[in-house]
Amino acid sequence: MTSPVTDTILEAVGIEKSFPGVRALDGVSLRVRAGRLVALLGENGAGKSTLMNVLSGVFPPDAGAVHLEGQPVRFATPREAQARGIGIVHQELNLIPYLSVAENIFLGREPRTRLGLIDYGRLHADTQAVLARLDLKVAPETLVADLRVGQQQLVEIAKAVAEEARVLILDEPTSSLSAHEVEVLFGVIADLKRRGVGLVYITHKFEELAHLCDDVVVMRDGRVVGEALFRDLTREAIIRLMAGRESKEVYQKTPAAPGDELLRAEEISLPGEGAGRPFLVDKVSFTLRRGEVLGVFGLVGAGRTELLESIFGAHAARSTGRLAIEGRPVVLRSPADAIAAGLALAPEDRKRDGLVLPMSVAANASLACLHRTLRAGFVSDAREAAVVTPYVERFRVKTPSLAQLIVNLSGGNQQKVILAKWLATAPKVLLLDEPTRGIDVNAKREIYSFIDDLAQRGLGLIVVSSELPEVLALADRVMVMCEGRKTAEFSRAEATPERVLHAALPDRAAAIAC
Repeated sequence: MTSPVTDTILEAVGIEKSFPGVRALDGVSLRVRAGRLVALLGENGAGKSTLMNVLSGVFPPDAGAVHLEGQPVRFATPREAQARGIGIVHQELNLIPYLSVAENIFLGREPRTRLGLIDYGRLHADTQAVLARLDLKVAPETLVADLRVGQQQLVEIAKAVAEEARVLILDEPTSSLSAHEVEVLFGVIADLKRRGVGLVYITHKFEELAHLCDDVVVMRDGRVVGEALFRDLTREAIIRLMAGRESKEVYQKTPAAPGDELLRAEEISLPGEGAGRPFLVDKVSFTLRRGEVLGVFGLVGAGRTELLESIFGAHAARSTGRLAIEGRPVVLRSPADAIAAGLALAPEDRKRDGLVLPMSVAANASLACLHRTLRAGFVSDAREAAVVTPYVERFRVKTPSLAQLIVNLSGGNQQKVILAKWLATAPKVLLLDEPTRGIDVNAKREIYSFIDDLAQRGLGLIVVSSELPEVLALADRVMVMCEGRKTAEFSRAEATPERVLHAALPDRAAAIAC
């Protein structure tokens, strides 16, 4: 049934979407109205981006309906959605670095001469007009690869603006922008609203809403849990809706009695280099004790991943600060130094950074301690099997053999192989970046149990997660980050969803209550 509201451009009704082991959307409905901006809010993992991907043709819904100006539509591809006036600016940039700014903005829609060739004169003129609206002072011929990150973000926005979309979806569009660029973007949004464009705006920066927002929809765990006019909501009310449940229900960690100090990090910093702020990590200090799980929570752009990578020596040429392991100062000039010092890092993107997909389970599990598998300078299959088998068995990796290609395993079993790889190095500190992302519920609980067991055996663990219930369930202490800075630290007893979310949002977000 379509909405009786005549200014509704786009409406989603009862949308459902599942992925292996995850129900991402559960009966979600959303209305986008002409000349109005609806803010879509919720924790990371609430289902916001999945819903936008359904509306823009990236994913088909499993159930439910999408109506465009009262008529049911089903987009098989993003191109079909674009042709019907649905534009989207994704959180992750979707540009081709070695094409020019103009070629990226009008990709697939290039003006043509009578001979069918690209009319570069008109292409560059049209591009210049779009760039002027965004106050982006770069030549249309400039390669995207030569732009800083904030400028690339504006090019992504320019693509959507140039399409003259009737509905424009913006997913964390200001995450890489400077203050001036944000101000310009707000002006463009105001102009689009005057032209009758309907907008959906995903953000964690509450202070932005006072400049833009008409309506608010809050999602949690794949469902819509609240919707209202922006003027009727306070910051506190939104946070209650976002948090909205007792997080400790996820898993009950064994009570811990942490031992001696294992790791001390002092004033860890990492320059932004064009990311829209001076530092990705800004003078963050903390300690970790033996047998302790330190949870690190923050929203998009908080700097959590960059903090772990800096500690692990991945940005040694740029990062600054001091580290001590078991009371002894260390200087880690590379990940190899970090491994030798007793650190291990299971990265956020396991397929890109944690595994070599065309290689076997055995080869992946032995990569971090390859020296233990060598005989006369070559890898010995027998030694490799002897090294990795105890860990593969310990983590109950489901694989027909150690020779199985890692790409053929499920996400949960791939993650277990990564844990096996690092445990084979006998680490003192285990850094886990989103350890349960993209794995099913049963595999998650197994990972939780492994984390608990490793802590009881005396390891120190730092767990970064976008899922607040997961952090609160696993951690003995919770450190909160926002925009590169440490903003709070709570004991397990002190860490409630509301308190942690308050600390994860910028202080200036109080403007929402105005």
